[in-house]
Amino acid sequence: MFCRNQTARATVARGSALEMEIRRGKFRKSVFLDTSQDSDIQKKIDHEIRMRDGACKLLAACSQKDQALEASKSLQTCSTRIMAYMSELQRMKEAQVMQKVTRRSSDAGPMDDRLPCKGKVAISDLRIPLMWKDTEYFKNKGELHRCAVFCLLQLGGEIFDTDMVIVDRTLTDICFDNTIVFNEVSPGFELRVELYSCSSEDDYSTGSTPRKLASKLSSSLGRSAGKKLRAAMEPGPCSPVSNGGATPLLLPVPSVPGPKYHLLAHTSLSLSHVQDSFRTHDLTISGNEECSYWLPLYGSMCCRLAAQPHCMTQQMMSGCLKVKQLGGDPQSWTKVYAVLKGTSLFCYHRQEDVEANIEPAFTIAINKETRIRASEKDPQSKVQNICISNQYGGEEVTHTLTTDSREDTHRWMEAYWQHFYDMSQWKQCCDDLMKIELPSPRKPAPVTLKQGSLYHEMGKSSA
Repeated sequence: MFCRNQTARATVARGSALEMEIRRGKFRKSVFLDTSQDSDIQKKIDHEIRMRDGACKLLAACSQKDQALEASKSLQTCSTRIMAYMSELQRMKEAQVMQKVTRRSSDAGPMDDRLPCKGKVAISDLRIPLMWKDTEYFKNKGELHRCAVFCLLQLGGEIFDTDMVIVDRTLTDICFDNTIVFNEVSPGFELRVELYSCSSEDDYSTGSTPRKLASKLSSSLGRSAGKKLRAAMEPGPCSPVSNGGATPLLLPVPSVPGPKYHLLAHTSLSLSHVQDSFRTHDLTISGNEECSYWLPLYGSMCCRLAAQPHCMTQQMMSGCLKVKQLGGDPQSWTKVYAVLKGTSLFCYHRQEDVEANIEPAFTIAINKETRIRASEKDPQSKVQNICISNQYGGEEVTHTLTTDSREDTHRWMEAYWQHFYDMSQWKQCCDDLMKIELPSPRKPAPVTLKQGSLYHEMGKSSA
């Protein structure tokens, strides 16, 4: 039962990695509230903290360059997920506060509680073209510059990473073969794509960190000067790696010797970018040619972004109906088992036909152009008819349906209005069912030849 004066109780497992982070001052304990959703996110945070600690230990012990690059990639991914989960907790806390304020407001008017259905969003065939200088690519001159790159894709609280790809001047495109699927997505989603890069030519051996550099210099400069130098290079109270300031902060990436990935480019995709084809999107580039992780990006990213709303793939309503035969006896009705799904009302002879995957007896189109209205059948029965009208070749065709009770009619009409609302929110995703292929087993990234470069495809579809 809701108690107005009851305070929320923080629930953090004793001895968990999350509790240790709170003790170190990296999290505020006040963010955690006693709800099931909070508990789920706390478990995710605890898991990612342990994964991050493991990545730190692995990175410190790596002796091979490839191992260090993969460990650093895992470290970056875990840190990004932790920060995303913390942001999600904060948004949930703000939503709970606003909900209480709305409940307590005496002058709050009626609110429209209709919400659009969720859906799946998938991104695949991710390709980023490079723009090497002629002397580097065609004449193969100059110093060979090689970087390790990968992408982080974030939608709400879900974050996925792609495979790591080694890039040099022999490639004209960075290709990621991963198919990444996000579930339970709202139509107002924002998918952020971030490209991270790290120079694979740097020396990752010990002694390259500031503290060890200070220790080396202190032995040369003497005790007094060396002590001052070490103090200057230690993180201060305002540093993101210190918890000595007034506001406890989360460490984005722990300071560990080894390769460091840097954000090279990013972009955000939304519902307007969804299309059942290969499209080009603009990238915002960070850094410059002076950075060791720099790559000559063309400034665009190509991918296939598809979406499948639940209203297109799931049964939104089902039940027994009676359909008046077109052009036949006005009193002749056919009893059917109807299923509302996608852009059709499927009418079967029996309910068992649906479970047996038997083709429906006939279908009635339900799309954005369909008009539906309810009308009285007759004054005695008080049961309403449902009239569904569509345009076929310039001619209007109306199917008349009826139910056994006014309550059933109301449920069907509500299902239609919700279906139309879902279609209006998901827009082009409800024109036809887009295909989403399940992620395939990981394959080694093929070397893209010059003839297959995106240089020759950029002009085809730049919207």
